[in-house]
Amino acid sequence: MKKFFCKSWHLFVLALLVLALVFPLFPHTTETVPQENLPAKRRILLVPLDGRPPCKNFVIELGKIADVEVMTPPTELQDYYSEPGKTREMQTWLRQEAPKADAVILSIDQLLYGGLLAAREKEISPADETALFETLRALRQENPALPLYAFSILPRLQPPDFIDGYDERRDIVKYSRLVGEEAAGKAVDTTEIARLKAAIPAKSLDRYLARYTDSERVNRTLIDLEKEDVLTRLILGQDDGEPYGIPNIEKFNLMASIKDARLTDREVFLTHGADEIAMTLLTAWVLETRGEHPSFYLKYADASMKDIVMPYMAVSTDESIREKIALIGGSVTETQEDADILLAVNAAKSESDTLKSRLPLAAWLKESAPEKPTALIDTSYHFEEKETVLPLLIRENFPLSMLAAYAGWNTMSNTAGTAVAAAALHDGINSDDDAIASPQRGSRITRRRRASLTFLENRILEDNFYLKTGITDVNHALRKAGYVNTADLDLTKNYRYANFMLQEEMRARTRLYKNTPSFHAPFFLGNEAFEPKDLRFTAAFPWPRTFEIDLETTPIIELFKTK
Repeated sequence: MKKFFCKSWHLFVLALLVLALVFPLFPHTTETVPQENLPAKRRILLVPLDGRPPCKNFVIELGKIADVEVMTPPTELQDYYSEPGKTREMQTWLRQEAPKADAVILSIDQLLYGGLLAAREKEISPADETALFETLRALRQENPALPLYAFSILPRLQPPDFIDGYDERRDIVKYSRLVGEEAAGKAVDTTEIARLKAAIPAKSLDRYLARYTDSERVNRTLIDLEKEDVLTRLILGQDDGEPYGIPNIEKFNLMASIKDARLTDREVFLTHGADEIAMTLLTAWVLETRGEHPSFYLKYADASMKDIVMPYMAVSTDESIREKIALIGGSVTETQEDADILLAVNAAKSESDTLKSRLPLAAWLKESAPEKPTALIDTSYHFEEKETVLPLLIRENFPLSMLAAYAGWNTMSNTAGTAVAAAALHDGINSDDDAIASPQRGSRITRRRRASLTFLENRILEDNFYLKTGITDVNHALRKAGYVNTADLDLTKNYRYANFMLQEEMRARTRLYKNTPSFHAPFFLGNEAFEPKDLRFTAAFPWPRTFEIDLETTPIIELFKTK
């Protein structure tokens, strides 16, 4: 009898477990939020700066948060690493496709040079410039009411690759910095400037300086096109800037031209950065069409971080962030209570004791994120995880799915632009009348929230788990396998192996991440609570180098209870 009783009890417990799986003890039936296939409400045409994910895929992903379809050029017209895009064919494609769009975002560097890398190396003819300007005028004539947003990138300080002598490159950089300091009114050693100029081969220096002369001429013409209403808006970006250098001379000359033309920031906007500009322009257009002007409150881990100039930047952290907010039509508030969006900012440098500032910022995030849409800018001076806040949030079991946006990319301008754009579009979701809809209603809101969460997880995995830690292990493994230069891989030699190493590295790190309470912590949207259950991903090198990855995540979320 005792044996029978034990056996029956075991069967009873097993039956209860089965019932619990089939009929969870929550008000709602547990189900995975579906990926819907409803058509987007609006379409925007994008000619990206180049084919890398930040310049193209990120914009497409942000478009999904805004319920906007982003149309991009055919792959065969697009640039690929050092191979320029087909500029004339791209211009033809643009004119053919523009009538199908509600707005256009176009990269001048793609249409004129064939991409950002090509713009650094390629010398163009007057005929190339004329063809581009004729295309822009024809585009306006054929589509008089179509918003045309153009952006152009000022050349960076570093010499192009066709100047490859070590001494030449070193002397040109020193010369450029000193000339930039002199132009800014600083006292400099003019004898050293003369010595450097004499040491640099005349042909190399002439080609270096010609990049800025050509760029300034093209950008002055673009300013004229803006004044003629050919362009709806023009953004001028400074690529990989420094506080002093010849690129800044061009920048200040263009600023004077904009002022003389009496053009407003709404018409011509000068910003520091490049890769993130299309994302911010997409966001600016979406917010403008909705009549939204989000306000941001900036919470720094330490007040000193406002003034730090991060690597590859010509301006301070605070100026860079405020630029991105202004570009999308937002504003900065003095108090947390007056803001629509809270923006936590970490710009850490390991030489100073940053843990004492990063820990309080993590605590502030834990307290503030449940109240308002909250984003985290998580940059590090040395591109190391030990300078970031994200690991502290994971240690404290902070529900990362609660963040409106996260970014911790390679430069402050890239990071700030990405976080500000994603947070503003996420805030647009929250401002909808139907704040959250259950999957049974199959609403657009569910799809847009999924897109926002997917973009968030993409940034967490790439910006922190890959760029701060995983890339070091991948580079080490590839060098052991015989790759001498991981910044310029011969992927045609062994593409499969390189991607296999990347996937193995990301699989291990994703496994650790998705088994943390921080990943699984439930988060509320409206009156319903959701729990991330799993995170699937695909990863590959889009270009033959390890600097960036093409990453797509698929969060598996379950709706399991209401408040």
